Amino acid sequence: MTDVMEQQDSSNIDDISRRAEKMVENINHRRTSDQNVMDSFQEKLVEKVTEICQQMKQQMYTVYEENSDEMQVRLQELSEVLESCSKLNHELLEASHALVCLREGLAVNPSSEP
Repeated sequence: MTDVMEQQDSSNIDDISRRAEKMVENINHRRTSDQNVMDSFQEKLVEKVTEICQQMKQQMYTVYEENSDEMQVRLQELSEVLESCSKLNHELLEASHALVCLREGLAVNPSSEP
């Protein structure tokens, strides 16, 4: 009877040992599966982030181009205004010079008349 009990105990221990090994294998399999899921998620996330960054860059370049076109128009307008200001300044200097000459001419005439 002791042999039978020892055999049962040994059988129970072997059974528990097999179950424990099976549980460890299942846990390792699940961990591997989890790691695969995380790797796949990371790859998809990186792809999506890269795609969104490319879209944002493209939109940024589009805005840059629109702004450049608008700035070019404004710079052309500024150039025209500055050119007009330069011409007006030149005309003003000529008029001022003419007034100085006129004043000097008027100042000479009264002293030449006694």
